[in-house]
Amino acid sequence: MKITEKICKTALSKSNLPGLDYSLNPYRGCQHACVYCYVPNVLRIKRENWGDFVEVKTNIPNVLAKELKNKKPGVVGISTVTDPYQPIEKKYKLTRYCLEQLLIHDFPICVQTKSDLILRDIDIISKFSNAEVMMSIATLNDDERKLLEPNSSSIQDRLNTLQQFSNTGIETSVFFGPIYPTIKIDDIPAMVDTFVEYGATEIMVDKLNLKPGIKGKVLETFPLYKNMIENDSYYQKLFDEIKRVCKGKNLKVINAF
Repeated sequence: MKITEKICKTALSKSNLPGLDYSLNPYRGCQHACVYCYVPNVLRIKRENWGDFVEVKTNIPNVLAKELKNKKPGVVGISTVTDPYQPIEKKYKLTRYCLEQLLIHDFPICVQTKSDLILRDIDIISKFSNAEVMMSIATLNDDERKLLEPNSSSIQDRLNTLQQFSNTGIETSVFFGPIYPTIKIDDIPAMVDTFVEYGATEIMVDKLNLKPGIKGKVLETFPLYKNMIENDSYYQKLFDEIKRVCKGKNLKVINAF
């Protein structure tokens, strides 16, 4: 793993994602090395290099502090093209330092992660007037998770993390995606029940985005599921079932595809 310290010129970027006004990414690159990640395509990084490097924006808390003095208040998404709580955050604590700056101005935040390291910062996140913790959970099968998300926290650790934030009174949601091709329609009720049990009040659903370099890697892992991976109607049927189940539980559902 190649770690490089960098100086950044900006901290907040305008976001076009639903519900977000700004995005904040303390790192470039991600140690989680998820096989299906779309970021290499967005940032034009060679897919074979993804997961092998992280660029650390060492000055981003200071840059953020200056920007917040002049920015119009809006929801800050942490992060959108990297995981803010990947393992390197234990050493550099850039996400925590950025949260401290955001708290001074009490900007609304939405933190999305696959890591239970976020629990370290529950003391800061709980002080925001408006905060949401979104845990990415694409499957409940941890053996499958290890194949596509090799360096991320276990599914049970993520669920436990979600519950602890929910118990603190912080809004919690699940990013259910990209949906693994092994998931069947009949699996949905139990999966939704699990998300609710651990505190989720909202579910955002996404399919596998087959950008260049992704399809082949996923098929190497799940060769028997080629038809599902390529079939948009499969995802639509899953989403319709998710929507049906959630309606009966008063649970908000967002379609991200």
